[in-house]
Amino acid sequence: MEYNLADLYEAIADVVPDNIALSTGDVRRTYSELDRRANRLAHYFESRGIGKGDHVGLHLFNGHEFVEAILALFKIRAVGININYRFVAPEVKYMVENADLKGIVTQRRFVPVINDAMEGMDPLQALVIIEDGANHQANQESIEYEAALEQGSEERDFQPRSGKDLYIIYTGGTTGMPKGVMWQHEDLFFSGLQGGSPGGDPVESPEQLVEQAKDGWYTVTMLPCAPFIHGAAQFTQFICNLTGGKLVLQPGPSFDAKRILELVAEEDVSTISLVGDAMAIPLIEELRTGDYDMSNLAVIASAGAILSASVQKEIEELLPDVMIVNSFGTSESGDLGRAAGDEESHEGRPSFYMGEEVTVLDEDGNEIEPGSGKMGLVARSGRLPLGYYKDPAKTAERFKEFNGKRWVVPGDFATVEADGRITFLGRGSKCINTGGEKVFPEEVEEALKAHPDIIDALVVGVPDPRFGSKVAAVFHTRGNKPMTLEEVQAHCRNHVAGYKIPRQITITESVSRFPSGKPDYKWAEEIAREQANAHA
Repeated sequence: MEYNLADLYEAIADVVPDNIALSTGDVRRTYSELDRRANRLAHYFESRGIGKGDHVGLHLFNGHEFVEAILALFKIRAVGININYRFVAPEVKYMVENADLKGIVTQRRFVPVINDAMEGMDPLQALVIIEDGANHQANQESIEYEAALEQGSEERDFQPRSGKDLYIIYTGGTTGMPKGVMWQHEDLFFSGLQGGSPGGDPVESPEQLVEQAKDGWYTVTMLPCAPFIHGAAQFTQFICNLTGGKLVLQPGPSFDAKRILELVAEEDVSTISLVGDAMAIPLIEELRTGDYDMSNLAVIASAGAILSASVQKEIEELLPDVMIVNSFGTSESGDLGRAAGDEESHEGRPSFYMGEEVTVLDEDGNEIEPGSGKMGLVARSGRLPLGYYKDPAKTAERFKEFNGKRWVVPGDFATVEADGRITFLGRGSKCINTGGEKVFPEEVEEALKAHPDIIDALVVGVPDPRFGSKVAAVFHTRGNKPMTLEEVQAHCRNHVAGYKIPRQITITESVSRFPSGKPDYKWAEEIAREQANAHA
C-alpha cells in the first residue's frame, strides 16, 4: 500500500466499518457507508469518461456531498478542484478554463452562474447538481446528485493508485485569481496532514496508520469551521478521517458561531479547527452571552490565519481547560509549525518552534543566524508541492533552489530568536513603506484588537504626499462605539512604535473577510482611499 488518500481511507474503512465517519445536519455516514457511496459516484464519473488526471470542480457548500465527491474522484485517480461558491460567472469561467475542468458538482441554486460561465464553451462531460430547493434548469445535460449515485456500482474495482497521484488546492484569490497548488498525495500526507498522527510523530508505514485507526490510538472528533473552499478545512477532513474518527460539519453557506458551539456538545467534538480571528471572535461573543457545554472540547486549532494574542487570551479566559494551538502554514507549504499557550509570543508577535525543514532565509538563500535580529523570509524544504498548475512563472517565483536544495518561500517575513523560535512579522506583499520604514499590517492589527472596544481590524497603506504611504486602519467596534483618531493613537502607542501608529481611521459596521476567514485587504484599501480622498 502507498500513501494514497483513497487507498488509506479504504483500508481504514475496512477495519472500522461501523465508526461514524461523517455527521452533518441530519446525515450520518459510517466509514463503510461513506466508502460505498463514494464508490458509486466514482463509477458514475467513470461512465462519463472521467478518470486518471482529470479535474472536476467542487462548487459546493460544506456538507456530505463534498466529502463523498472528493473521495470518489481520488478513487479513480481524478482530482477535485475547490471553487469558491461566491464566485460570479466570469470567475467560474476562469476556473473552468484554468483548471481544465471536465465536470462540476454544484448546488441547484448556482445553476444560473454555471449556465452563464459555460456560455460559448463545450459542454462539461459531467454536471452533477445537488437539490437545495431552487428550481433553475441547466443549459446542458445534467444529473441530480443522488441519481448519479444510483447509476454507479458500489464495488471497489478500480485500477491501482499511486502516492504520486495529484491533490490540487486552488488558493490565493485574495490578490487576483486563484492558483492551483499541486501536491502529490504522499507529500501532502506528511507535510499537510500531520503524518497520520495529530500532534504526534508521523507514521512509519501505511500499515501503522491502519493499525492506529483500528486500535483508536489517535481517533478524534473534529469540526472544521471553515468552508471546504479553504485548504485548511480540507486538510482537517483528511486528518480526521485518517484516524478513524468522526468529522462533524455545520452544513450550509455560512459560519454560524451559535450552531458550532451547539455541535460541540451534541457530537462530543474534541477539536475545533478555525481560521484566525474572523471565526474566533464570533465564537467568543457567543460564549459570553450563551450557555454551552464545552466539557468535551480539548483543542481549538487555528490554521490558515494566526490567532492574535488578544483574541487568544479571551478564549483562554472563557475556556481555561482547552488547549489553543496556532498552526502556521499555507496551501503551498503545508504545516510549517505550531505553538500552544505561552510559547506563542515574542515581544507581542506570534512565535513558533518550527520543524527541521523550516527556516528563515535572506535574499541570497542563506539561513538567518539565530538571535541576530535580521529579518528574512520563512522557507521550507523537504516534501513540497510540484508547483502551480499551468503557471511556471508563479512557480518559479514561489519555489526556489538555493545551494542545491529546493525551497518553498510563501512570502512571510520573520526573524529567528536565539532559542530557535521563528517570530512571524507579516506578509511582505502587504508591507507598508512609510517614510522608508516598513510596517507589517498584522502587527498594527494586533495592537488595535488589543483595545477592549475594537472587535476586528484591517490595516492598509494609503498615499501620503510626505511619507509616500501612511498607515490607515479600518475597524469595527462593540456596539458601533465611536472612537477618535487621538484615542486610537494613544492606545496603539502602548503596543507599537510611533511610525506604525495609524494616521487615519475608518469605523465600519463590519470588517470584510473572505468565506475562508482571510482578510479582504482590497475592500479595506478602497474604504481607506475613499476617506483619504474625501479629506484631501
